[in-house]
Amino acid sequence: MNDHAHDLASLQAATERLLSDVAALDNAAVTQSSRLPGWTRGHVLAHLARNADALVNVLQGRPMYASAEVREADIERDAPRPLADQLADVRESAARFQELCAAETDWERTVELRNGVTDRAARLPFRRWVEVALHHVDLGIGHELEDLPADFTEREIDFLTERFHGHPDVPATRLRTADGRSWTTGGTGDVPVTVEGAPADLMGWLAGRRDGSGLTVKDGALPVLPPL
Repeated sequence: MNDHAHDLASLQAATERLLSDVAALDNAAVTQSSRLPGWTRGHVLAHLARNADALVNVLQGRPMYASAEVREADIERDAPRPLADQLADVRESAARFQELCAAETDWERTVELRNGVTDRAARLPFRRWVEVALHHVDLGIGHELEDLPADFTEREIDFLTERFHGHPDVPATRLRTADGRSWTTGGTGDVPVTVEGAPADLMGWLAGRRDGSGLTVKDGALPVLPPL
C-alpha cells in the first residue's frame, strides 16, 4: 500500500534538491539542450511546473490537461523564460500541489489522469516524485540515476514492470539484480529473456533513459520497449 505521507515528504525533498541545483545555473544554461531529444532545460522546467498544476486539476476533478495540444503549447510558451521565472514557477506550482495534498481527505478515491488512465489518489504523490526525480536527471546538470534514493529506484522498477506486464509487444522478461532481487514483465513465453544489472541501469532502461548497454542479457536479445 502506498504511504502518501512518506511520498509527499520525499517529493518535497526531491523538489528542493532540484531547485537548489537549478539555481546554480544561469540564463544561458536554461536555453541549452537537455538529455531529452528536442527539449532544452527550459522545456523540462516548464513541463515540471505545468505537470504540478495538471495534478492539481486531477485532484480537483478536472481534466489533467485541456488537450494534448494545449499541454504542448504551454510548454513551448514557457520554455524560453529566464532562470528566475523558471525557478519561481516550479517552486510555486509545487507548493500548490503540496497544499492541496495536505487538505486531501479521501486518498482511496479513484482519479483520472491522461488518456483515460485511472489510479488511486494515494499514488499521485509518487507519480509526481517520479516526474521530479527523472526530469532532474534529464536536465543533465550532474544529478544521475545512481543519486536517486534506493527505495525510489526499486518502486519505480515495480511500477514500470507492472506497466509493461502483459504488453503484446514485450516478450516475457525477467529482471534481476546482483543481490537477487527480481521482477517479471512483458508477455508470456516458455523461456523468458533474463536482463541483469544494477538497479539504476534497470530503471534507466525501463524508463527510456538508458539504452541497456550496461545490462547483461541471457536467453535472447534485449527487448525493445514501447515508449512510455
